[in-house]
Order: sequence, then structure tokens, then C-alpha cells
Amino acid sequence: MNQKALAASAAMGVGIGLRRPHFSVLFESTRRVDWLELISENFMSYGGRSRAVARQAAARWPVVTHGVGLNLGSTDAVPEDYLKKLKALVDELTPPWFSDHLCFSSYGGHCFHDLLPLPRTEETVDHVVSRIQKARAFIGRPFALENVSAYVESADWPLSDTEFYSQIVQRSECLMLLDINNIYVNSLNHGWDCDQYLRQLPLDRVVQVHLAGHSAKGALVIDTHGAPVCEPVWALYRRFLELAGRKVATLIEWDNNLPEFERVLAEADRARAIVDEVFA
Repeated sequence: MNQKALAASAAMGVGIGLRRPHFSVLFESTRRVDWLELISENFMSYGGRSRAVARQAAARWPVVTHGVGLNLGSTDAVPEDYLKKLKALVDELTPPWFSDHLCFSSYGGHCFHDLLPLPRTEETVDHVVSRIQKARAFIGRPFALENVSAYVESADWPLSDTEFYSQIVQRSECLMLLDINNIYVNSLNHGWDCDQYLRQLPLDRVVQVHLAGHSAKGALVIDTHGAPVCEPVWALYRRFLELAGRKVATLIEWDNNLPEFERVLAEADRARAIVDEVFA
């Protein structure tokens, strides 16, 4: 396990996403910002305003890159050009880790524009572990793997979600990016017990937490990142901190229906207050 990344995580505090509508106000604001997360694919071009803003941000705050394109569960090869651009971004911004999702998003060259869940089998574990190790070796920096919201479930899968996630993290020797909202969404859609879920994970490997909002589409709850963090997710975040027994880098993840900058900062302030209460 990467102790340097864990130490950096404990010191980072609560961050927000670097989103284009907030580019200007971010640098003008006098409000507290601890660190920033960048969606890798939005900043991987070598020039232009976005890359310039990323450089400017990294000169002022710690930054972490978070991707959606490694496609770790797919049998499709990750394009070499993608990996080269990601490595160039990471080399330039020097984040303490880079991250992506436990999912697949393409098959046979067809992109689905979604983070799709994987069959929870030993064969899939072997496959994803190999992909993580190759990506981490190419990028040359610690890697954190995020759990995803899953809208399908099969009784035929031999591994539980926590067994699946834990085995991949431990065998690949990677870090964890734990999305608290995704745990809550899956608990509503599939009847999972959130406290039990947390207790079954190797929480000592968590370097980052995501907090986000969701929405209901009839009986289905969707992880939309387009609303404030709800009260049960705040409570689950507090429970995670109590079980983990340490501070970790926390991100307010708001991507859709983006509000005013001050509203996002208010969510970060609340997360910071919870951390202070737990570790008072």
C-alpha cells in the first residue's frame, strides 16, 4: 500500500470539482478551497484554456485527476493515445494518485457513454487486476479504484459487491476511492445494508471519498451528481469516518444542474464540519 498517498489524503481536507462554469470565480473567491478534482478527459488536450486553467489550479492547490476512460472491465484495448495523454496530464499536474471506475464502458469498439457494472466472478477479478496493474505501470503513479452505482444485479454472480471490490483492490495493491452516494443508491435499488457494506471493505486503503446527489426515476434511484448531498448520505459519510478512524480526502462531486459556486462551497463546508465533529 502506498503510505505516501495515504499521508497526503489525511492532510488534504475537503475538495470540489474543477468545472468550466466556475473557472473564473474559483480564482477570484476568498472562500476556503482545500483541493480540486479534475475529470481527466476534460483536460487531456495539450493546449487551450482548460489545460491552462489546470496548470494554474495545480500551482495553487493540490489536485487529483479522476477519469472515466480507462474502461478497466472491458476486453477492448485502451487506446495508446489515451494513455499517453493521461500520462502527460498526470506528469504535468503531479497528483498524489489518479483514479477511475470499477466498470466497463465499451465492447467491440462501441462506446456506451455509461459506467456499466461487471459480472462479479473470479475471472473478472483476474481481468480487472491485470488491467489496473498495466495502467498504473504506464502512468507511473498510485491508482485509486472507485465503486460504481449498479442498476442491474444477478443472483448467479458468486461474489458479493464487497468481496469483488475488495479482492480487486487487494490483489492489484491499489488504493480505494469510495463513493458514499453510490453505496446509498445501491442500497435503495438492491436492498443492501450500508453499515454492513462499509464493515466488509478494507477501509485502510481508502484515500478519497466522493459525496454527491442523486435523483429518483420512478422506483429506480439514479446517481446523477445533480443535486445536494441528501441527509442519509451525510449520515453514512459520518459512519464511514467513524469506522475508518482517520481523515481522508473528501470531494463534493457536483456535475449536472451545476449551482452557483457558493452553493458548492457550502456543501464542502458541511463535510468539513462533520470531519471536525468526528475527530474533535
